[in-house]
Amino acid sequence: MTNPTTQIALKNTTSSSTVYAYVTGLDINKNNTYAFLQSDGKSLYYPESPSQPLQPLAMDCAIPLGAPGTTKTVTIPQLAGGRIWFVVDNKLTFFLNPGPGIVEPSVTNTDDVNYKLNWAFCEFTCYVDFVALPIALELRNTAGATQVVQGLPTNGLDQICAQLVQQGASEGSNWGQLVVKGPDGKNLRAMSPNSGRIGDSGLFDGYYQSYVDEAWSKYANTDLKVDTQAQWGVVTGRVSSNGLLTFPNVGTFAKPSAIDIFSCSTGPFGNYPAETREQMGAIGARLAAALNRTTLVSNPDQPDAIKNGANNYYKTNPTNHYARIVHGVNLDGRGYAFPYDDVVPSGATGPDQAGTVFDGSPELLTVTVGGPNGGSVGSGGDGKDTVGDGDGEDDDTPFDFAAWLKKVVAALKGVLCH
Repeated sequence: MTNPTTQIALKNTTSSSTVYAYVTGLDINKNNTYAFLQSDGKSLYYPESPSQPLQPLAMDCAIPLGAPGTTKTVTIPQLAGGRIWFVVDNKLTFFLNPGPGIVEPSVTNTDDVNYKLNWAFCEFTCYVDFVALPIALELRNTAGATQVVQGLPTNGLDQICAQLVQQGASEGSNWGQLVVKGPDGKNLRAMSPNSGRIGDSGLFDGYYQSYVDEAWSKYANTDLKVDTQAQWGVVTGRVSSNGLLTFPNVGTFAKPSAIDIFSCSTGPFGNYPAETREQMGAIGARLAAALNRTTLVSNPDQPDAIKNGANNYYKTNPTNHYARIVHGVNLDGRGYAFPYDDVVPSGATGPDQAGTVFDGSPELLTVTVGGPNGGSVGSGGDGKDTVGDGDGEDDDTPFDFAAWLKKVVAALKGVLCH
């Protein structure tokens, strides 16, 4: 446990003077009671259980950030599962159910009153579910040292949407369907393939089949070695005559579908046997990462090697183009684009994959919404970067983009615990 409170500076670099923040989490000093930071930026509001579902909050917890270029500093206690929400040109609506249960804004429920609003959140962000507003981090400790996660450029969402549409057109697939437009016809958000399938369960059906077939065929005759990066060390598997990727005395993996690969938690990546659950989870995380990045066929040693910060991720089709594009557009290529995007080889060089800011004695966390002033562009700025056109050339080598704030909570060692 570190400081009982932490200051968070919320900076508005959007073009709007109407930007609100909401801070939510579980107060670990009050039996993990769900709490909202009030609009004064320092007091907590603990919702009470209503008698009927979908009741409004008793307090307005919208924290106004002020005009572009201004900063609002708030003070939070030790929160678990903390989130900071941002919305531009409007306010968000949270509801209460008996319990109390908190009904948070949704990007997958088209009937949600917040669905058409321009909002995003960071988990103290994470692009596992969607991309919307640019959000960046800077953590300063009590000694004055700083760590920075740059986030997206100002026009990052438009870049991502343009590349998703072009990738879908170039290969005749569904990537462009991940783009959600607002009532004004402008890009509102880009959904991850996992979230996109909530609205269309058939999205990407069969997308990874050819690659999975190729991998299973290869490892019927070749050893696949997976470094669990835990007490089990390197384990070796092969595809058995029954068609299952088998790790002796540990467990087996059937061929995953696209949704299994994008979610990293269904099909063969879920319901592990109790006696080997943790070891299977470690293996499954590395297999899921290799499949999302399409390195499983090319490298029988996983996690895939990273040399001097360069990697071989997303080089062939099919691949997780959402993750590839988000990595490429992000200014420093760091943060989560799929659930196991923090999987990296031991001893990997270059910036950390997870985009984690870590310090045992934090003084100030600055969260900027709207992108850098005069925002520069990421590595895919022209919107013309596609993969799988047959020429085998791809000179951009973005760092893998893994959970930039999803782990900040844990990184702040109890001040913000996730």
